[in-house]
Amino acid sequence: MTQPVENSLSRRTFLKASAQATLSTAIIGGFPTIVPASVLGKNAPSNRINIGAIGTGRISRGHDMPGVWQYDNALIMAVCDLDSKRANEAKTLVNGFYTKKTGKDYDGVRVYTDYRELLNNKDIDAVLVSTPDHWHAPIVIDAVRAGKDVYMQKPASLTIAEGRMMADAVKQSGRIVQVGSQQRSSEQFRYAAELVRNGRIGQLKTVYVGLPGDPAGDEEPQMPVPKNLNYDMWLGTTPEVYYTEKRVHPQSGYDRPGWLRCEQFGAGMITGWGSHHIDCAHWAMNTEHTGPVEIWGKADFPKSGLWDVHGIFRTEALYENGVRMIVSNEIPNGIRFEGTEGWVFVSRGDGAVTASDPVAKQNAAKKLDASDPKLLTSVIGPNETHLTVSKEHHGNWLESVISRKEPIAPAEIGHRSCSACLLHQAAMKLNRKLYWDPKKEQFKNDPEANKMLSRTQRAPYAIKAMASNKAR
Repeated sequence: MTQPVENSLSRRTFLKASAQATLSTAIIGGFPTIVPASVLGKNAPSNRINIGAIGTGRISRGHDMPGVWQYDNALIMAVCDLDSKRANEAKTLVNGFYTKKTGKDYDGVRVYTDYRELLNNKDIDAVLVSTPDHWHAPIVIDAVRAGKDVYMQKPASLTIAEGRMMADAVKQSGRIVQVGSQQRSSEQFRYAAELVRNGRIGQLKTVYVGLPGDPAGDEEPQMPVPKNLNYDMWLGTTPEVYYTEKRVHPQSGYDRPGWLRCEQFGAGMITGWGSHHIDCAHWAMNTEHTGPVEIWGKADFPKSGLWDVHGIFRTEALYENGVRMIVSNEIPNGIRFEGTEGWVFVSRGDGAVTASDPVAKQNAAKKLDASDPKLLTSVIGPNETHLTVSKEHHGNWLESVISRKEPIAPAEIGHRSCSACLLHQAAMKLNRKLYWDPKKEQFKNDPEANKMLSRTQRAPYAIKAMASNKAR
């Protein structure tokens, strides 16, 4: 078991200096490669990035913790979950990994059930935030103000107002924050964006974004709150409602949780997968720091049952550069860019984050396709636009923690991607055309729509109150 060091700042300084001195010739897309244990020394605790995992459910166990523990200079030293059963199972999982990796019994993982106590641990340099959507922005704000670097799951926030608060807090803190828009670290998405940026399909006119859909559900009875779950804190900033298992997560196993289909905690697939695809569309459109100026559309919403996020939908948006974006669950999953001289389509193919994700049950589309096969072998010249290369998303974050350079999916860009998704949701809800000012981040002359930019936050979990509770 590694021993703690006294000052996390000195550890970061050492990591940066070591990386720059040792790996100056090993550069990938402007970032130093991950420092191998052979360089830093396996037994030197000050050489590692100590990480705490906040939220230890499906996405954490299957994606985020394995994404980090594969690197020798990252150590998951703490886990935290409001469900103590899940927290302890995460401890067993992580200890088991390090036992197998080292060939020695390992019991170095500390368990927390309140993330604020984890943030108070000065030996923790960085955190993974793998919680339900409504907790993303509050925890990230507290984490950066506590001096931690962050890898956060997408979408960036529950509301546009929260997202702006989060992005501003990150900027003010100077911390490294990576949003989990991991498609940016997939070669086919970067290459598709480069083809579009460099005019291989002529002038871009229309972008089609296909997302998975979510079915409605039944009414669910009130149930006793499990003794292992801090349900009041799990609800967080959102209104108090009765507990039922399908509103939260399974008490046995790690299947897809029900909160994903409750508007109280997220917006459904428009942000769940939209944060991925719209983000990559923005990357290709060169609109990462702005948003649409007009949005309209419609959707079906369940008339009964616990699950109430959108069903079948089609929304459209117009950008200032004249590009039109069409988003629907009736379009093949992926992104299709249409220009004056052809088209390019990109998707994950048969890739999925978890087996229980809805898209895993669909027929796989091609990872990359085009109107002319020759487009797919086009070489991006040295004087053309080259986008940042990232071989693996968690690794890119760790590289940025060392170098202090911006990661491939920083907070501001993640906020803009999430904002665009929430604008499409607002159009679904209001069923009329909306006019958006991406600089002011306000709807134009539309008080009804502007009310949707934020939600009333429940005490004592309101973001302002929590953000002032800095790590002691």
